[in-house]
Amino acid sequence: MFLDSIVVSGLIIVGLMVAFFVGFGYVGYKKYKKEVK
Repeated sequence: MFLDSIVVSGLIIVGLMVAFFVGFGYVGYKKYKKEVK
């Protein structure tokens, strides 16, 4: 049970990091496209 909680918390942390990088990259990409045009 303890191991399961560690895995779940790890997945949540990884999910948040991925979501943050995807959102940041998306915003940066839109700004980059706008500056190029």
